[in-house]
Amino acid sequence: MPPPKDVVKIAIQMVGAIPQLIELQQTKPLASVLKDVCDAWSLPNAERYALQYADGRQTYITESNRGEIKNGSILRLTTSPDQEAERLYSGIQSNNSDVKTDSLKKLASLSQDVTFAQEFINRNGLKQIFYIVEEGNDTGEMLAHTLKAFMELMEHDFVSWEILSAAFIKKIVSYVNMNVVDASVQQLSLSILENMVPTSHLLFDLVKKEVTLDRLLTHLQATNAELQLKAMALLIALLLAATDAERRDMMEYLREKNIRQFIHKNIIHSSEPPGDEMAHYLYVLQSISLNLCECRMRTPMDPYSQEQRELLQSLRQTAFESESETPASNFSTERRRSLCAKEFRKLGFMNNSNPAEDLRRAPPGLLALDNMVYFSRHTPNAYSRFVLENSSREDKHECPFARSSIQLTLILCEILHVGEPCSETAQAFYPMFFGQDHFFEELFCICIQLVNKTWKEMRATQEDFDKVLQVVREQITRTLSLKPTSLELFKTRVNALNYSEILKLRQTERLHQEETLAVPVLELRERLKPELLELIRQQRLLHLCEGTLFRKISSRRRQDKLWYCRLSPNHKVLHYGDVEEGVHSPPIESLPEKIPVADMKMLLVGKECPHMKEKSSGKQNKVSLWMDGLNVLLGKEMTSERTQRDLDVLLSMELKLRLLDLENISIPDTPPPVPKPPSNLNFCYDFCHAEQ
Repeated sequence: MPPPKDVVKIAIQMVGAIPQLIELQQTKPLASVLKDVCDAWSLPNAERYALQYADGRQTYITESNRGEIKNGSILRLTTSPDQEAERLYSGIQSNNSDVKTDSLKKLASLSQDVTFAQEFINRNGLKQIFYIVEEGNDTGEMLAHTLKAFMELMEHDFVSWEILSAAFIKKIVSYVNMNVVDASVQQLSLSILENMVPTSHLLFDLVKKEVTLDRLLTHLQATNAELQLKAMALLIALLLAATDAERRDMMEYLREKNIRQFIHKNIIHSSEPPGDEMAHYLYVLQSISLNLCECRMRTPMDPYSQEQRELLQSLRQTAFESESETPASNFSTERRRSLCAKEFRKLGFMNNSNPAEDLRRAPPGLLALDNMVYFSRHTPNAYSRFVLENSSREDKHECPFARSSIQLTLILCEILHVGEPCSETAQAFYPMFFGQDHFFEELFCICIQLVNKTWKEMRATQEDFDKVLQVVREQITRTLSLKPTSLELFKTRVNALNYSEILKLRQTERLHQEETLAVPVLELRERLKPELLELIRQQRLLHLCEGTLFRKISSRRRQDKLWYCRLSPNHKVLHYGDVEEGVHSPPIESLPEKIPVADMKMLLVGKECPHMKEKSSGKQNKVSLWMDGLNVLLGKEMTSERTQRDLDVLLSMELKLRLLDLENISIPDTPPPVPKPPSNLNFCYDFCHAEQ
């Protein structure tokens, strides 16, 4: 007969004693349980003891978390959190350096536990840590343990970051700015500053002033990947906390220091590809840089602005005045106005008498004008060729440069998400972005020439303008999805994807869609689905059995801590536990924590999950696989987007194989009628007569 639900069978250990096997009644007060355990070992003063998990993070058992204890859990009788906090509080004040170092090391470990952290902070323990940092001269192991303990204590959000004294902050800054200091100390110092920056603009100003961008760039050039990562994290935190004006100044300074080229060479193309965290920071840096275009994108042209009018006139002058023998200034005002209107029409402006009106639409606003001017100044030959080539065509076949540029700028803004806020977890950056200064403008220069090329391939007229730009959008998005590593490679690939190739791709996709939408094929799909879904279920369970390495997520940052989880071969127990960096596939025996599948009731994801600290981003593969696998264990449907994609791929492959013999044969929507039986069966061959 199974034990009641409010009773769990556990083992309790103590150093130098025989373990106790007890049935823990969850309705019984924890103080009474501790009294019984201590009495069994003849220990007085039960209030001085506490229970703690023997493996993993060794969390203290409290009334609030005791419900998480599972059958078969191994606990340990240890000193209570308040007693341990008191002991370590005294230990870190010891004059004996060995005792002090050991106490700080233990403090850094125990501070992960919320119960212990509360007890230590209540004893004004943070003040003692501040004192060690502010007054100490150590830059080695002792300091590393002190900073680690500080980070863990602050992670629980019991106190505000704004309580930090100027002396403490300056000391942390000094560790970042030192040339000779333990690498772990610099990493922890960078993490502390990263957490300080978003909490108040006062702290942001202080860190920005004390830790220069030059110093962060020096750390980014370090060979230590972790130090490089922490420096990038602080840089991103500073950029996100800055005002628009401050951010623009900072990005301009970084551009002058060639940060993009450094990232392209030493991070993106290093021996090890960027990890998830670095990929996210690169995405944010790319997004911040592209969003610098937002102001110009949302600003319509001011026809009364002398500067903007001069930029507009420079487009006309670059294209036409060099070929004119008589300067326009020699003509009368009316003649000059008429000539300018004609030339603006040749440039492709819709309102040639007042071309500023074409740029009143925002977005793309002044960004379109900037792109046209950049194209005319940096690739003058290509610009002149584009304009003059089209001005000599028949009117109905000319590709309007200005109109195309305005629409193309809008398309690029939409594709590159200019003006949209950064995702908190996205990792999708374009490697070629970091290989080129003036990325947006250079991309425009390639794509506006693509517009002219595609226009000619389509033999388009003015009525086909929207159709041509749709094809161009498709050419750009398909090429970007290949993640080219440089603009040159992008240019080669996007030009190879000509209009004929787009038509072939569209035809293939349309034929595939038509084939898969035929009624008999749809019926076949439904018959194949159960078998293929079972195949996906088995793959998901196999993935869970192989296990996955996860990063622990805190309320502020992605921590360095890792944990591994895997399903037992019999699919009955989930094993998990903390692991060190570099461990990829630990044996199941080394994972101390267990969750019986039978105890799992429901899977909560996204906002429904109380443990989620970050907003949901695009579904990551490993998360989707685990969501599906856990739903399979619960006997529920797999609901992830990954499942639908996998099912579509498998169905497509299976259908193609089964329909291979029917290629170029149209499949009717209804089966052909079965013919009537023959009036007689005399056509059957009579073997007996044949033998006679």
